Amino acid sequence: MSFDADLTACAALVERADPWRFRAVMASPVAARRVLFPLYAFNVEVARAPWVTQEPMIAEMRLQWWRDVCEQISKGEPVRRHEVATPLAGVLTPEAAQVMDELVAARRWDIYKDAFEDDAHFSRYIDQTAGNLAWVAASALGAADVATVRDAAFASGVAAWFLAIPELEARGRIPLLDGTKEGVADLAQEALSRLARARKGRAKVSRAARPALLHIGAAKGVLSAALTDPLAVIEGRLPDPVEGDRFGLTTRAVTGRW
Repeated sequence: MSFDADLTACAALVERADPWRFRAVMASPVAARRVLFPLYAFNVEVARAPWVTQEPMIAEMRLQWWRDVCEQISKGEPVRRHEVATPLAGVLTPEAAQVMDELVAARRWDIYKDAFEDDAHFSRYIDQTAGNLAWVAASALGAADVATVRDAAFASGVAAWFLAIPELEARGRIPLLDGTKEGVADLAQEALSRLARARKGRAKVSRAARPALLHIGAAKGVLSAALTDPLAVIEGRLPDPVEGDRFGLTTRAVTGRW
């Protein structure tokens, strides 16, 4: 089965901006790729919107554009022509569009330089971004347990956050409430614990939905490194989840044991 121009554009966008997820999608069945590429391309567009300008108002407008797309889909209205928005409309249900709108709203934190309010705010941010994306992706593919998916996504979300910390700090952000070695280690342990809990519930995620979680396995190496050497987070010495997971991804794709 071939991709049309929009799906090809979505795949190229994900390949450039999110190689971690791109490799996982390419290890998935073609039918799953048709669902995952528009979702992940949408995530790329939303995630980078706050960073392409120094003007908060323009960044807000960029995010609002995607919130309008989600609203159109949720209301069953025609979606404005766009290489990502158009195929996205063919993937999202009205309910899923509302979940994705919440993802966009959470990204407003990225525009400004305020710290997270508390631990609950940080956890909610990870859940509304990584968690919402994983849940919509998994449920679009097949039956899945929401708690299991969100636990797994929390682990990958924290791993990705750790990898981004040097750049976030360089841009004047305050990425962690507790940036001490102990604070980093505690967060890594929490993420690893939630990953272990999610893996115990693998049977609650149908085989059809598992491609949405194939990328999760690479998070363990990043989180384990952060737990062992918290300074590696600040100093940008964490292992590359793409290079370090080439054989692991192949195994997970064959076995489905994300």
